[in-house]
This record gives sequence, C-alpha cells and structure tokens, in this order.
Amino acid sequence: MVNRSHDSDDDREQPKPVVLITGCSQGGLGHALARAFAANDCTVVATSRSLSSMADFEPDPRFFLQELDVQSDESVRRVTEAVVRKYGRVDVLVNNAGIQCVGPLAEVPLSAIENAFGTNVFGSLRMVQAVVPHMATRKQGKIVNVGSVSALASGPWSGAYSASKAALHALTDTLRLKLALFGIDVVNVVPGAIKSNIGNSALARYDRMPELELFKPFEARIRERANFSQRSRTTPADMFAKNTVAVILKKNPPAWFSYGPYSTAMAIMYHLPICVRDFILKKIMKC
Repeated sequence: MVNRSHDSDDDREQPKPVVLITGCSQGGLGHALARAFAANDCTVVATSRSLSSMADFEPDPRFFLQELDVQSDESVRRVTEAVVRKYGRVDVLVNNAGIQCVGPLAEVPLSAIENAFGTNVFGSLRMVQAVVPHMATRKQGKIVNVGSVSALASGPWSGAYSASKAALHALTDTLRLKLALFGIDVVNVVPGAIKSNIGNSALARYDRMPELELFKPFEARIRERANFSQRSRTTPADMFAKNTVAVILKKNPPAWFSYGPYSTAMAIMYHLPICVRDFILKKIMKC
C-alpha cells in the first residue's frame, strides 16, 4: 500500500491562477487578454461596466463575469469581495480599463479630462488598493498596469490621454518598489499600436464635446489622431495578448514590457532632445 501522506507539494495539483481584468468589453485589449489568460489555464474574472459587452464569455466556465465601474468605490468593493468569497484570492490584477481623450487641451472640457484621469489613473489605483490587502496577506500576487507608448512622447491632440498614462507609469514605478516588500510583483505593460476599438471610442467621445472655436481649423487632424494607432501598421489584439500573458505568467516577470508597432520608436523619442522631439511630432501630426 502506498502511503500518500508523504506526497510532496509538487505532486499535488496546483490551483489555477485567479486573474481579475478590468475593461473586458468585446473589441478591446482586455477582451483579448481575458481569452489569452483562459487559454493558459487561468480562471478569469472578466469585468466591464456592462455584462452585455462580454456576452460571448457567458457560456464558458473559465470566465466569471462581473459588472464593474472602476470609478465607483462601491462597485470595486463589491466585485473584489465577490471574487475573494468565490475563489479565496486574487493572484493577478490587470488594470486594463482605460479611455481615450482627444482634442486641444486649451478647449477640451475639464470634465472630459477628469473622466480620463478618473478611469486611467484613479480607477487603476482604486483597484490596487482593493486587492493589495488580500495579496499582502498571502505574500504573493501580481499587479499589471496597462500604460501606453504615447506617454513616452506626448504629442498634439491627445495630451489628456498621454498625461494620464504617464501618471499611471509613475504610480506603477512607485508601487513596484513598495509592494515588493509583500511579495507582490508590479508590471508596466506598454502597448504600441494594437488593433482595438479605442479609435472609434475616442471619436465618439470627441463628438459629444462642445464645438471647437480656436482650434476649429485643425479638426480633421484631431480626428486623424484619434485613429492614429489603428492604421495599417497595427498588431492584432490576440497576438499582443498572447505575448503579454506569457510574460506576465513568468515566475519573475519583468518590470516593463512593451510590445507592438512604435514601441521602439517611442522609446527612442523619449530620450531625444526636446527640440528634436517637438520637430518630429509636429511633422507627424501636421501642426
């Protein structure tokens, strides 16, 4: 008779990682990331402001769907408690929920800029504060913040979005240093030009803004900027997600992972003299 009481921990089946992802509406990066994590044998908590935007996940037992508004303390608390109650933990948090905001800073309504920061920055930080106590208790976990290469060289017409992502990058750097004390890895994922619905969403928000006055002659260029990342040179979202998830699930993930067109170019731009960078951006954005 075999005495199984002496089986090593390695012989026991390891529980599937529980991954909580924000912003999983169909057509976006979060949706592709959710599918990629599920394909890697993870239990995925896919969230969005509307369950109907994730309807294709409903029949699949690998997904636990939750309505979540990252700008609401109550919504974040409710979802976090539901996940911990159901699975006992959150192994990976992916702060993917984000919104574009195009237009000249001198005329974009402050409410629109506040909304971008509310989702991209404070929404991410709200999620971090909700899951960190659970991760710290277990002395393990991963937090992934999805930034943007646009934060490396902020150009015309998307200053609010670039600034919000730059703020998120800075917060990620601080979190990485502090949360390491509790065994929590923090990763900054910086997408380049990835195929998604972000351009259409940006235009829809822009169309709801008051008509421009001072910058009215530049409206066509502003609209071009909204879809700049969606031109022919884009990486399919599923390819981005596959490569990103492989990096995140490593035992020791890197602090920074950038992938997609313009990733290298924008990293170089970041280190150029400001006068050179300004010249290049003016040429590209035709202003």
